[in-house]
Amino acid sequence: MTPQMVVEIGREALMVTLMISGPLLIFGLVVGVAISIFQAITQIQEMTLTFVPKILAVALALLIFLPWMINMAVDFAHHMFNLIPTLVG
Repeated sequence: MTPQMVVEIGREALMVTLMISGPLLIFGLVVGVAISIFQAITQIQEMTLTFVPKILAVALALLIFLPWMINMAVDFAHHMFNLIPTLVG
C-alpha cells in the first residue's frame, strides 16, 4: 500500500462523509437563518425558539435523503471491501 493510496482512501472517506452529512446541515442552516431573521424582525429574543424547528427540519431532511445516504454509505463500504485484496502485498 503506497502513501498515495492511503491519501486517496482518506480523501474519499472525507468526501463521502461530507456528502452524507451535507443535506442535513444545509436544512438546519437554512431554517436557523430564517428563524434568526424572523427573530430580528419581530425582536423576539427567545433562545429556545430555534431548537424545535431545526430538529423538525433535520428530521424532514433525514426522511427525504435517508435512502440516498444509505446508498452512498453502502457503495463506499463495498468499494473499501473490494480494495482489501489490492492492499496486501
